[in-house]
Amino acid sequence: MRAIYKRELRSYFQSMTGCVFVAFLVIITGIYFTAYNLNMGYPYFSYTLSGSLIVFLVGIPLITMKSFSEERKNKTDQLLLTAPVSLTKIVLGKYFAMVTVVAIPNLIFCLFPVIIQMSGVAYLKSDYISILVFFLLGCVYLAIGMFLSALTESPMIAYISTFGILLVLYLWDGILGFLPSSASGCMVGIILLLSLVVLYIWRMTSNWFLSAVLEAIVVIGNVAVYFIKSSVYENLLSTILGRLALDNVFTGITTNQIVDVSGIVLYLSIAAMFVFLTVQVIQKRRWS
Repeated sequence: MRAIYKRELRSYFQSMTGCVFVAFLVIITGIYFTAYNLNMGYPYFSYTLSGSLIVFLVGIPLITMKSFSEERKNKTDQLLLTAPVSLTKIVLGKYFAMVTVVAIPNLIFCLFPVIIQMSGVAYLKSDYISILVFFLLGCVYLAIGMFLSALTESPMIAYISTFGILLVLYLWDGILGFLPSSASGCMVGIILLLSLVVLYIWRMTSNWFLSAVLEAIVVIGNVAVYFIKSSVYENLLSTILGRLALDNVFTGITTNQIVDVSGIVLYLSIAAMFVFLTVQVIQKRRWS
């Protein structure tokens, strides 16, 4: 895993992708920092970081787009699939290399609260927690982008799909307003979401009988619960999908200086889940 990590990390800076990402993120954040914290005297650096979230939408896909898609396109993935290293270590090696690239600007950001303190009042605890959460959010986005890269052999498709998903997550609060709140509408929405899970299981196993049984359980089970106690479904869709508003964990610190520990656990869980799914996708290709 160490060899893969070093190779990937070196490739990011030899191809200038890592340098461009670090420079772009630091410059944009520096502009916000100068405007809000130095010129306007706002004491919270977390507020400055909130303006840099948009950089992730462009920069994260740039880092993840070639992680597996280019290997597959150039057929060099066969070397990885036959290497005497477990797929988990291969995926983690690539993932940790990307995490290191994202960590570099966040380490630089640690200097900014100190500059604020030298100029006046600073809230170091809140600022450093916000930097940590900002970094963890980047790790979540990296895991999502890596998973999407493993699904295709086109780096451009990987970039566009990752950008699209991250944009949807960025706008998620507004999208939730369009979701149905009635019991019947939420029931249909839950069935559709679970059907997508069944579809993924079918793609991974190619077992149509298992998938058909699971789909039947999903439909019959939800309809039965609806007729027994329909009130269970009222606003259920917004409640469940509201947890996918990943930015809210970070903006909670920015706006109210409230640290959501469950949100941090959610970040770690989502990142681990997508790393696991990436391993499963590559494992399926190894045996197919």
